Formats: sequence, C-alpha cells, structure tokens
Amino acid sequence: MNQMNGSLGDKELLTDFISNQKYVTSSYNTFASECVNEQLRNEFLSILSDEHQIQSELFQEASSRGWYPVKPADTNMVTEARQKFTSAF
Repeated sequence: MNQMNGSLGDKELLTDFISNQKYVTSSYNTFASECVNEQLRNEFLSILSDEHQIQSELFQEASSRGWYPVKPADTNMVTEARQKFTSAF
C-alpha cells in the first residue's frame, strides 16, 4: 500500500483481483452444480470457463512479475498423489 496517499499499488490490486476471481469462479461453480435447468446450467458452465481463463491470466501476470511464486511440485509427491487418488476409484 502506498503510505503517502493510502492507495493500493499494482501488486496489491492484482492480488485482490486474483482473490475476487477465486470467489467468482467458486460461485459460478456452485450455481452450475445446483442448477436444474440444463440450458441455464450450460450458460453457467460457459461463464465459469471464461472466469477461469481470466483467473489464469491474472495469475500468469502476477507470476511473471514475481508476485505469486509457485514452487514446482516434487515428481515423487505427484506420483504418490496420483497413485493415492487413482487407487481410490
């Protein structure tokens, strides 16, 4: 936050945008899964896809600026998780 005028900087704004997109996608997911009208559900799913794309673009922007660091997953941990969840079904 810029202490001089109380405004948010680019990093804070982008972080807030990402948080809001997570909320929006969660809401559309709920709407789609609880919708009984197939045509309306398909519209929600289409919007959900668009919102996920926006979230991805925001994440990529933050990541490219070094503001959203993500540690690469350990290959062994990925293999273990895959085996755990595929064997459950």
